[in-house]
Amino acid sequence: MSKKIGTKCVHSGNIVDDKFHGSISPIYPATTYDYRKTDTYPRYFNTPNQLALSRKISDLESAEDSILFGSGLGAVSSTMFSFLKSGDHVILHDSIYGGTINLVNTEFKKFNIDFSYIDINDVDLLKSTIKKNTRIIYFETPTNPLLQIVDISLISSVAKENDIISIIDNTFASPINQNPINFGIDLVIHSATKYLGGHSDILAGSVSGNTEHIEKIKKSGINYGANLSDYTVWLLERSIKTLSVRVNAQNQNALDLANFLDESPLIKKVYYPGLKNHLSHDIASRQMIGFGGMMSFEVIDKIDSEDFVSDLKIISPTMSLAGVESSITSPSKTSHKKVDPQIRKKLGISDNLLRFSVGIEDIEDLMLDLDKSLKNNVR
Repeated sequence: MSKKIGTKCVHSGNIVDDKFHGSISPIYPATTYDYRKTDTYPRYFNTPNQLALSRKISDLESAEDSILFGSGLGAVSSTMFSFLKSGDHVILHDSIYGGTINLVNTEFKKFNIDFSYIDINDVDLLKSTIKKNTRIIYFETPTNPLLQIVDISLISSVAKENDIISIIDNTFASPINQNPINFGIDLVIHSATKYLGGHSDILAGSVSGNTEHIEKIKKSGINYGANLSDYTVWLLERSIKTLSVRVNAQNQNALDLANFLDESPLIKKVYYPGLKNHLSHDIASRQMIGFGGMMSFEVIDKIDSEDFVSDLKIISPTMSLAGVESSITSPSKTSHKKVDPQIRKKLGISDNLLRFSVGIEDIEDLMLDLDKSLKNNVR
């Protein structure tokens, strides 16, 4: 029977408790097993809870297999280095998570891995940047923090034409809003710390794709030792059961708040793909089921962004995102702090830009919180 995604969140990848008949997956925290009967070992990504959660995420992303890591960046680095060697070349979208930028800029050079940051929405530029040694095209959509949209089908087509592995960070969208494998992407990465966990208390990452690619990542991952503990795996499996409910509520709140802020004379610019004035709204409408719970905006010059944030009562100033609670942060001081200020400016990440992760609170309370703080801080 074909199940819809909300049902998959609850029922896919569950472990049946045959012994005590509990209604939830039991946890198997052992770090050692009888070698005569099994090769199960946490670092091998093959404990019962790891395998069960991998099946759940695979089902959500229409993937053949998945693998879990101790963080989103652990998933990114392990995936990249599983397919790269000295002398290879990588193309990356020029608007991606600051932690990934720092990984590439600091670690790739050590291994003589070449890389190019470009606007991959420019298909002619993308094709002209491809070299004989290009192995990976890496991107996000929507991007962090400006919510740019990349045409997934276009990138997939170019990658396949040139026998290049396509990798997407699907964190901002979540599997509820976007399934890149259905558009031909090879590997889908999540910082499971964000929407998959959803309660600001789990650090994890995942990669999904076909069996061949995941097996290759698994072999390297065993050497890197970045697996996830089964306690966290169990918590993450439990959290994903409410993923559809949480994300759909966040989608609606975010769309309402984006329109609210877009109409405010105290806001200079709102970045949200669900707005019809977003540059890539049509592309987002084609490839996204919902527009997500993330947005960014800039307050007018007469408002100090730090004072505005400090005056908020419900929306909290925190570094991460995608929790059930609404949060706000300055990318120039957090996610993109390590990015060169001139590059930040070139990318459009101003010091006045605020990234807003919309939670599941009552929309009227969130609107009132934003409105009061904006009006209280006009100089």
